[in-house]
Amino acid sequence: MEQTGSDRLKSALLLLAVASLVIGLAFYLADEARIASLIWIAGVVPVLASLVIEILRSLSRGEVGLDIVAALSMTAALAFGETLAAAVVAVMYSGGTFLESFAEGRARREMHALLSRVPRTATRHRDDGLEDIPIDEILPGDRLLIRQGDVVPVDGTLASETGFVDTSALTGESLPVRLMRGAEAMSGATNAGEAFDLTALRPAKDSTYAGIVRLVAEAQASKAPMSRLADKWSLGFLAVTVSIAFAAWWFTGDPIRAVAVLVVATPCPLILAVPVALVAGLSRAAHFGVLIKGAGPLETMARIHTLILDKTGTLTDGRPKIVSIACYGDTSEQEILRMAAALDQASKHPVAQAVVAAAKAEGLRLPVPSEVVELPGEGVVGRVEGRPVIVGGDGFVAALVGRVSGDASSMAAGSVLVAVAIDGQMAGHLVMSDPLRDGAGAMLNGLRREGVRRILLATGDRADVAKRVTEGLGLDGVRAGLTPDQKVLLVLSERKRGPVMMVGDGVNDAPALSAADVGVAMGARGAAASAEAADVVLLVDRIDPLGPGIEIARAARRIAVESVVVGIGLSVMGMIAAAYGYLSPVQGALLQEVIDVAVILNALRALRISPSDALRV
Repeated sequence: MEQTGSDRLKSALLLLAVASLVIGLAFYLADEARIASLIWIAGVVPVLASLVIEILRSLSRGEVGLDIVAALSMTAALAFGETLAAAVVAVMYSGGTFLESFAEGRARREMHALLSRVPRTATRHRDDGLEDIPIDEILPGDRLLIRQGDVVPVDGTLASETGFVDTSALTGESLPVRLMRGAEAMSGATNAGEAFDLTALRPAKDSTYAGIVRLVAEAQASKAPMSRLADKWSLGFLAVTVSIAFAAWWFTGDPIRAVAVLVVATPCPLILAVPVALVAGLSRAAHFGVLIKGAGPLETMARIHTLILDKTGTLTDGRPKIVSIACYGDTSEQEILRMAAALDQASKHPVAQAVVAAAKAEGLRLPVPSEVVELPGEGVVGRVEGRPVIVGGDGFVAALVGRVSGDASSMAAGSVLVAVAIDGQMAGHLVMSDPLRDGAGAMLNGLRREGVRRILLATGDRADVAKRVTEGLGLDGVRAGLTPDQKVLLVLSERKRGPVMMVGDGVNDAPALSAADVGVAMGARGAAASAEAADVVLLVDRIDPLGPGIEIARAARRIAVESVVVGIGLSVMGMIAAAYGYLSPVQGALLQEVIDVAVILNALRALRISPSDALRV
């Protein structure tokens, strides 16, 4: 992604300030002090002008930042002929703003690569053929072809006999849903079965997906701005600086002492140490698969009080797995799985693929099936090793071979039953569910040790399913059957207790991610809308990097605070020395450079943050 205009301006100002300082020093050493002074002024004025504009914008928003001290020091140095000191301050200030811009730009580039996979076109039937068109050109009544794996681009009704769609990104329901002709399919769902036709009901701008995007925008607009760590110190430090500078001038009558105080006071420990520590924290977090979109979210992430988790794709894997096998007759569990998986090799249905994967994980040899006939949305019929086998939905298989006493057709809510018939008899049921991710419980316990006080579940799934899946996790609350706007209300209500982090992966989570103080999206398989709305994206398809991410954020912020405290302490000592006349403005600038190097080296310790093993599950 290209740099924004603001990024280019900050880069140009830093280059100009550094170049003018170096070239001016060369002329100064060649006994051309007047030319050197003019060159330093030429480098300082653009930086100062940009700084004044930024200060005016901040004041119009009611914000008072540390930029005022830097502006005062540069202005005073220029006014009293201390151009070298002004040039040094200009380099220090422009370097700090460049570092912040660099961190944000890196995050934007990562997100551009992450979101570039979002589909922008649809396939429409036209004049006995097919054409690819932009989604915005879809009109009500258009007949669209939705291929396997395609995202439904607009709300519509099924024009084919049957269709299987994955609605987990919209509703939180982790298992595919079967639709019949005439049923409505929501935009944002994914075709999990064979290709089907869809008749568009409304334009893309009026679809379910677009409505959720509008919710995201509204939530972002209502979200309180993140305050920078450095700005919290600004008013006090500004008052101390102005007081010492004024006192030095008042009692000595020498304005140069006030200039020296201002130069030493230029808050470079804040301007430089904070962004260095936080950029290092961003880099370290990315090493563990946690993309944090800037220093602001990282600072807030370090102060999280409440964690709200979606279920599907976050606490659970989002893929169905076999949890038990019910057997009828003499056929063993292993044989039922082997025969079912052998036949399911011929199907692309996600449940069939999960059965095949389970059999391969058991090390079972799967023979090639023959005479295979797949009935979309129903099941598969064929022969395995010459024996007739039927695998499919419970009702479909029972209608062909009948039921047996004590079968598993009334299993617990939230489970999916795959019936298996062998030799014309019901042989058993594969009971499938969306289980809890491995290590989720240990990770949540680690987060509590890191200071997260409340952990809640918020899901669009049914209450019985949510409670069964999360049993034993020790959550502080389970909120089930929630719509996107209800998730937003939950986030807003919890924010009254303290900063809230929301973790989700579906389109339905995007508004809540935007409303939270820190929104975290599952970026590997999650919906693009949630990744775009979030402040943090987990770049792997697991929730466990969240623990190390929070620990890194806390450690990076702690290192930043340490650097600020030490740097300000040294600066205050230097200001007092300058007030008593022991430091000239140039000497004060050089001293400030030494302080800068010290605090930056300390801030770089954030690159070596190593999360504890307790949070790496």
